Amino acid sequence: MTEGPRFRFAPSPTGSFHVGGARTALHNWALARRLGGTFVLRIEDTDEARNRLEWTEGIIDALAWIGVSADDDHFEGPHFQSEYAAAHITAASRLFESGAAYYCDLTGQEVQDRAKKLGITGYDGYSRDRGVEPGSGRVLRFRVPEGTTVVHDAVRGDVLFDNSTIEDFVLLRGNNTPMFLLANVVDDIEMRITDVVRAEEHLPNTPKQQMLWEALGAEPPRWAHVPVLVNEQRKKLSKRRDKVAVESYRDDGILADAMVNYLMTLGWTPPGAEEAGSEIFPWNELEAAFRLEDVTLSPAFFDVKKLVAFNKQYIKNLPLADFLAAVDADLPDDWDRQRFAAIAPHITERLERLGDAPALVEFLFLPDGADPDVDDAAWTKAAKPDWAGPFLVEIAEAYASFGPDEWRSDKLKATMEAVMLSYEIKLGKAQALPRVAVTGRSVGPPLFEALEVLGQNETLRRLRNAVTRMASKSEAD
Repeated sequence: MTEGPRFRFAPSPTGSFHVGGARTALHNWALARRLGGTFVLRIEDTDEARNRLEWTEGIIDALAWIGVSADDDHFEGPHFQSEYAAAHITAASRLFESGAAYYCDLTGQEVQDRAKKLGITGYDGYSRDRGVEPGSGRVLRFRVPEGTTVVHDAVRGDVLFDNSTIEDFVLLRGNNTPMFLLANVVDDIEMRITDVVRAEEHLPNTPKQQMLWEALGAEPPRWAHVPVLVNEQRKKLSKRRDKVAVESYRDDGILADAMVNYLMTLGWTPPGAEEAGSEIFPWNELEAAFRLEDVTLSPAFFDVKKLVAFNKQYIKNLPLADFLAAVDADLPDDWDRQRFAAIAPHITERLERLGDAPALVEFLFLPDGADPDVDDAAWTKAAKPDWAGPFLVEIAEAYASFGPDEWRSDKLKATMEAVMLSYEIKLGKAQALPRVAVTGRSVGPPLFEALEVLGQNETLRRLRNAVTRMASKSEAD
């Protein structure tokens, strides 16, 4: 039976999980699943000075969060580059013995001095035919052949590299440790990788890697280099300058499905999106439709506002039980979950992030007898009209007449509509002062549904306190 295509994702555990890496992982995941292949996770952990175990765990957790899971039959790994150290050295020896590589005893400073003297940049091939033997402090360099290297790229077509512009690059350092290029290629060969899908920033290394594949007697993989992600200044996303950690967006209340959907649309448009007027698609449709040939060449703008818009739509569409489960961790431990469940259906359309929920409804969970912190500007604006005070008194009196079974949002609304007729105001204005009096804010959940959940006694207490406040203000004036 022929083995299916094998894709790999090979992050280094030197920091949080970059959104660009997450997009690359999703591209590989979608292709592996659709083509009946394998997604290989390889942790490139040979940078001992920068690698940390928690970064590795963070990568695996973040991948699982976006749906790239070890529980899936298409997933393999994680493998660790450090486990293949012997294979790296063996491959280097093969390249030296075959003449594809040679040792060089020039120091870095000597390379620079020669380049300056010759008026060139980089290494000039000085040791190519000097027959330098292996030894301490001597690097192993690849003998770049003459001619042209053609990289067949699924996104960019054929990309040609003039080999004369590529210096004989180092494979082993002077302490006999492998360089990234050698380790990367050897790992891919050992793991039978057939397809390398990654960001375009790696394209300049590709001719070197392709030469190594061929020199080691292996067929190079199919290459694909997708556009990098940039910020609003169209600069490449940077950990130092931009918010790029997948974990930080997760902690901010971005849903995994929203993040996945948004990342997949960066540099690629799902078929049918234009006709539908939306790029919101479930994963199974994105997976079925994704083709490397349809990926654009231009850098993709990582627009946080657009991500939030995606998230808002996903929150709105969540089944109530799923929403309650997703937001639970953001709620204070002492909040009544039943009360929150009662207001939840009325706030999902207003949330941009899961973490926004507590602030929106905290007025429902105050200690007994406590009033909300009132936004003074909102109160001043709502209380300004001459009719505001009398209207608030009438609303409080009308609501006080409700029987135990009448405290429902529809009746609360109908009563306010009846009272406001004599004031010749619209519902939006009529709600303003009662809303601030009860919630402390000028915006929040639908007022009448909020009052129903808050309950008659507490609503009346807050309304009457507001009436007293207005009376005191009038006397002071």
